[in-house]
Amino acid sequence: MRGDLLRAAETLFARHGVDAVSLREITAAAGATNASAVQYHFGGRSGLLRALHAKHDPAVEQRRHDLLDRWEEAGDRDLRSIAAAYVRPLAERLDAPGGHGYLQLLADEVNRPDMVYDPANDDPSKSTTRWRYLIAPLLDPEAVRLHRRFVAMQFTLTDLARRVRNRPEGDHARYTSHLIDLVTAVLAAPLSSETRRLTGR
Repeated sequence: MRGDLLRAAETLFARHGVDAVSLREITAAAGATNASAVQYHFGGRSGLLRALHAKHDPAVEQRRHDLLDRWEEAGDRDLRSIAAAYVRPLAERLDAPGGHGYLQLLADEVNRPDMVYDPANDDPSKSTTRWRYLIAPLLDPEAVRLHRRFVAMQFTLTDLARRVRNRPEGDHARYTSHLIDLVTAVLAAPLSSETRRLTGR
C-alpha cells in the first residue's frame, strides 16, 4: 500500500501540482480503504513528500556528481557543460517512473513565495551546493551577488514542470539540449548598465 500511495501522489502531483492535491484524493487514487493511510504509512503530508524525495534524489545526486567529476577532470571550464551538469540529471526524470510528479514537486518547492536561500544551510555533500561553488568563478561577480545561479535553477525546474504538463511523453533529447542552451544563456547574460547602476556598482 505504501508504494501505491506514493505512485498515486506522483501521478496526481504531475497533473495538478502539489498544493492542489489533497491526502484524501491520494488515498482514493491508491485504492486505500483506510482514510488515514497516508498518515499511517508516511506520518502525514510532509512524510509523503520526503518519501518522494528519497525515491528520486539519490539518482539525481549521483548523476550530477558524476557529471561534475567529468567537468573537473576535463579542466576546460566550459560554461555550457557545467550548466548541463545541473539540467541533465533532472531532465532524465522525464523518463523515470514517477519522475513527472517529482519534477512538479521540485518546481512547486522552488517557486514558493516564502522560498529564501540561506547559504548557511548549504550542505557540502549535495550536488547542487558543489555545482553552485564550481560555477561561481565563471560568472560575473555581480551576477553571483544577484543570485543568477538560483534564477537558473528556478528556471530549469519551472520549465521541466511545464514540459511535464504539456508534453509528458516522447523524445526529450532536443528539449533537454535547448533547455541547457537557455540555462547557459541565463548564467552568461551580461548585466546591463542600468542593472549595475541600480545595484550601486
